[in-house]
Amino acid sequence: MTKTEALKKIKSLSKDLEKHNHLYHSLDRPELSDYEYDQLFQELLNLESQFPELKLKNSPTDRVGGAPLDQFEKMDHKNPMLSLQNTYSSEEIIEFEKKIQRQLKTEEPLEFFCSPKYDGVAIELIYENGELISALTRGDGVTGENVFSNVKTIRSVPLQLNSNNPPRRIDIRGEILIFKKDFANINKQQQENGIQSFANPRNAAAGTLRQLDPKVVASRKLKMFCYSLGYSEDLNLESQSAFETYLKELGLPHMPFITKGKLDSKKLSKICIGANEVIEYYKSIESLRHDLPFEIDGIVTKVNSFSSQKALGNIARSPRWAFAAKFKPDQATTTIKEIVIQVGRTGALTPVAVMEPVEVGGVTITNATLHNQDEIDRKDVRIGDTVIIHRAGDVIPEVVSVVTEKRKSTSKKFKIPNHCPTCKEESVQLEGEVVKRCVNTQCPSIMKEALKHFVSRNALNIDKLGSRLVEVFYEEGLVKTFSDLFKLQPEQILALDRQGEKSTQNIIKSINDSKNTELHRFIYALGIRFVGEQTARTLAAHFKSMDKFLLATEEELIDLPDVGPKVATSIISVLSQKSFHKEVESLLKLGLKAKKIAASTTSEGGVLSGKTFVVTGTLPVSRNEAQDLIRSLGGSISSAVSKNTSVLLAGEKAGSKLAKAEKLEVEVWSWDDLQERSK
Repeated sequence: MTKTEALKKIKSLSKDLEKHNHLYHSLDRPELSDYEYDQLFQELLNLESQFPELKLKNSPTDRVGGAPLDQFEKMDHKNPMLSLQNTYSSEEIIEFEKKIQRQLKTEEPLEFFCSPKYDGVAIELIYENGELISALTRGDGVTGENVFSNVKTIRSVPLQLNSNNPPRRIDIRGEILIFKKDFANINKQQQENGIQSFANPRNAAAGTLRQLDPKVVASRKLKMFCYSLGYSEDLNLESQSAFETYLKELGLPHMPFITKGKLDSKKLSKICIGANEVIEYYKSIESLRHDLPFEIDGIVTKVNSFSSQKALGNIARSPRWAFAAKFKPDQATTTIKEIVIQVGRTGALTPVAVMEPVEVGGVTITNATLHNQDEIDRKDVRIGDTVIIHRAGDVIPEVVSVVTEKRKSTSKKFKIPNHCPTCKEESVQLEGEVVKRCVNTQCPSIMKEALKHFVSRNALNIDKLGSRLVEVFYEEGLVKTFSDLFKLQPEQILALDRQGEKSTQNIIKSINDSKNTELHRFIYALGIRFVGEQTARTLAAHFKSMDKFLLATEEELIDLPDVGPKVATSIISVLSQKSFHKEVESLLKLGLKAKKIAASTTSEGGVLSGKTFVVTGTLPVSRNEAQDLIRSLGGSISSAVSKNTSVLLAGEKAGSKLAKAEKLEVEVWSWDDLQERSK
């Protein structure tokens, strides 16, 4: 292929991919299957690898994240990002309208534009001549951080506006969110990896947006909705509702429906005439909040007319023409009947409170995660306690606090046992982690969860095998290892309850179809601890075959992007097991074939290159984020302090590691020291 032909194809593929991104992520109207989209994406990756000089400035392949960042640039907003006045009562909504009527010298009911108040992170997208050039956080309202490299990974955000005649400059404001189901998956992964869970989707979104490694951001499935105009040139619109229509024309993600009629679950924004309609809208949205895929914490009400907004102006740091009516938090009181220990795929022992059934936000709750021993101790949760619970992110039931005055005098502190509740083997707590683990690889609980992971969508995608069937196959003794799946015979499945010929045929076909997979999916499916989808892609791109991956050395692994010492140690630990090699060989003999993928770029060294860090204590960010920052700047991470340690990054309650570092005369940095020396 000539350069001219390659450039033409790159432009065509980029245009098609952006079109399908918009259809899938903004309009929820996909025209391609995931497989077909991935094929187009891979074709573009291959061409950009072959002709790197032809890569477009805002290529769709940047969605997967670029090289780690040193820090974020500070930039001023063209117009300040103001905060909204809050209210919690109908009386205050009525008073708000009266105040506006007095200021506008009218007694007519006002026209308001109402929409849900997203509980996420505010962001401002800056487009010049239709091209996305910056993305600023709110910051202090005047100056924000340019998180452009991270926002580019959000697939619902267009890199180029869908307009033949875009404004010379337009600043669009909106909210970055993590959907409830994605939040649940992120926290599950955090717990499996021994990392503190996020408190709610907003915290998860905020922490993700400030990640210095865009690849981490790309893996978190952030979404964005646009809702207001920050600044524009050569744009004349009369109202907020007209602006919403204009967002649709530009191809920007937004709350897509506006109606003057009856509100329903799909028409979330509404034009309301007068305060009473606003109050009815508030009640309707509150009744829908738990059915939405994302979290909201109230409604936003704006005077619809832009000319009226301009006449009303601002007070201090808030506009006079808008307010937020917040919902009261959904909480309930119940009693803990017992605390059980669940065993995850990586052996993590997770305590779960089993409670008297109680309704929270329209859902009956019987179980709530207690995360780990540190969390149990912090809240002093005990069996028999009366507790206040809520749903974190409207998804995960969580104990907020204990009503200690109702506690029985005979209650005892709860300690997670030192053995696995399933296989009874001794559990361990690795240094630097907050969870205990079962390390018996043959533990039935671990094996069942590993099999569920193996067949999951992002692994081998055996779509006719759900969690229930996997458990049945395991309990019936049909499947004990990954390779057993490919040995299943139709008559074995037919002999099970509620399995007919058609469903059996579908299961066998789904298993056979999964044999033709990609190398990174194969590696990911094997469930090696710390090897997520992105790391699996990096490994596949480097080793190019399963045979070569099985021969990897620790030194070779550490040199790869996305693979630090902890990940390398985990991989080598698995690769050193004869049983693992035997299992992979069985899979290959049974017909599993893994295609190669194109090589990926490697990250460059940074200001901390050559330094080995140990992180301890409580920091302003999670330990994982701190370690990611160090790696992004070229440093490496170790779990234990030794004479080879360059720096101990110490937060509050650093404990024995700090004492050992001082004894060995290892340099000790605070979080502020790290921030300062990273500049």
